[in-house]
Amino acid sequence: MKRNHNSMKLLLSATLLGFFTFIATGMDTNVSAQEAASQWTRDAASQATMNEGNTAPVIQMDDLQKIASDYYIWDTWPLQDRNGNIAVVNGYKIIFALTVPSDVLPGKRHDSSEIRYFYSKDGKSWKLGGLVFNDGKALGSRQWAGSAIIDKGGKVHIFYTATGRKNESQLTYEQRIATTTGKIVTSHTHVAFTDWSDHKIILQPEGQYYQTNEQSEQGEDSYAFRDPYFFQDPKTDEEYIVFEANSAGTLAERTDYLEQHGADGPQEFNGSIGIAKAVDGNLTEFEMLPPLLEANGVNEELERPTLSVKGNQYYLFTKTHPEKFAPGLDAPEGLYGFTSDTIMGGFHPLNGSGLVIANPKENPYQAYSWMVMQNGTVISFVNYVNVEGKNIYEIGEQSPEYQLAHFGGMLAPSLKLSITGDQTKIVHEKQQGVFH
Repeated sequence: MKRNHNSMKLLLSATLLGFFTFIATGMDTNVSAQEAASQWTRDAASQATMNEGNTAPVIQMDDLQKIASDYYIWDTWPLQDRNGNIAVVNGYKIIFALTVPSDVLPGKRHDSSEIRYFYSKDGKSWKLGGLVFNDGKALGSRQWAGSAIIDKGGKVHIFYTATGRKNESQLTYEQRIATTTGKIVTSHTHVAFTDWSDHKIILQPEGQYYQTNEQSEQGEDSYAFRDPYFFQDPKTDEEYIVFEANSAGTLAERTDYLEQHGADGPQEFNGSIGIAKAVDGNLTEFEMLPPLLEANGVNEELERPTLSVKGNQYYLFTKTHPEKFAPGLDAPEGLYGFTSDTIMGGFHPLNGSGLVIANPKENPYQAYSWMVMQNGTVISFVNYVNVEGKNIYEIGEQSPEYQLAHFGGMLAPSLKLSITGDQTKIVHEKQQGVFH
């Protein structure tokens, strides 16, 4: 939703922001400084500039093909093993995607999204399998993005965002993280899921580390508690869920604290990346932990975060829109990343600013929802192309015919990313729909 912003400038240091996070929201003041969330600062974000190493090639939508002619797809993720590698089940690779029928207005697609799955033997040509949950038992009035892993015994764990409440009379944007487990059945020609367990809410904001829906409603438009991603730490074998959230507290609480300390800033921008640790082997009970990263005064939505390890470094990736940055920050739609040598604390921006992949200036909204695979392949979907300089709000004001003609709703060409220490660059473009 579009905001009316003033021109406030944030002058806070990362230390003050970390202290604010724990005090202003009523957190336990005995939490050690090492546990304070890493901060994405305005100084770092302001350095986000596009160059040859981070700008994606222009997408030519006419050269691409849909993997499901009757559906739009957008946020997409593969079935992975616990180590983050793409799983192969009896010769098949499987991906999941948010979908709606292709006659739905693109801007309304999140209001009725469902998760469908696709399968492939070559990892390039995908065949529609159908709805993942076809028994009506999925939680929420609709389902948003998540992740999926398979155990050695063949059990599939799916984590997803349950948005709104089932059978609600008016759509709401309450978000909780849910899970269910099932089995995969394969034949020479088909893949299916069966025996789903009861769906269960495993994470919801508690108001201490992460903002509740009620806190958000007191003066703010944007709210997030979604996009779960499973991560097993190869250093410790401990298991986590990483997710998008907002720093806790109401707008008034955060603003009052800043005023008391002689600083001001657009504190409605409180995007964060959260983490919770599994405390049982069934992946149904989790301990909420302080955020991995906060963007207080910088950005309000750090979407679809993922966490991985390369060498001795942890890599945290997220993606965001230009309109989600606070006033005074001119950063592109893109994939952003951070790195640390520890899982809790110490994350600093890749490439100095955090910018890893940006859409080209000729097509500023051409792709979104980038996801980095273990081998550096980056997948995404085609968003809006050839919009003649219109911003995202102006696109939404165009006729349905215009929006449908310029929205992709399909897999984008994948990209190969080089990651060395705290530096990244795009190596080359890969085939559409390649996840490996």
